[in-house]
Amino acid sequence: MSFPELETARLKLVEITLERKERYFEIMSLESVTRYYGMESLERIEQAEDIIKSFRTGFENKRSMRWGIVIKDTGAFIGTVGLNNMQIGNKKAEIGFEIHPDYWSCGYTSEAAQAVIRYAFEELHLFRMGAVTFLENKASIGLLEKMGFIKEGILRGFIYQNGVSNDTNVFSLLHPEWKSRLKAKETAATN
Repeated sequence: MSFPELETARLKLVEITLERKERYFEIMSLESVTRYYGMESLERIEQAEDIIKSFRTGFENKRSMRWGIVIKDTGAFIGTVGLNNMQIGNKKAEIGFEIHPDYWSCGYTSEAAQAVIRYAFEELHLFRMGAVTFLENKASIGLLEKMGFIKEGILRGFIYQNGVSNDTNVFSLLHPEWKSRLKAKETAATN
């Protein structure tokens, strides 16, 4: 089963293979990246290898998909974006992402996430895209809201990380809402 590569104006979204384990480890060992991620920072390269292998298994089992975010111009691998808790039969998944701090506030995460959302709605025919964020993760909350996600509520004690059960926000974007926003953007662009 071949992994679908996606492309945007500035990015290539590719399958994450073991060739990228050092860079993936470098990103995921940063406390600034994992602070609101739902798992501890990586401490050993073997952990990165195991996670990358799990990406392939998740894809093969149709339970998840994780793309590496690569800048076209430089070939730099800067983070990942993907679909978690994917349930094709129930037409839903959750989106997740992380990016190296050197590339924060450049619009790359938004660009990558929007490509994955488009793929999920148009190619996988999902109806619901969910997202879960720590209450304190203002950057992710702002990004989700900018992309049209609606906050549904708070999941109490939902993510256990660093010895603490953390409350999280739950967001969603439904296919008709996404389609309506897309149509409005296309109309605005032609006027």
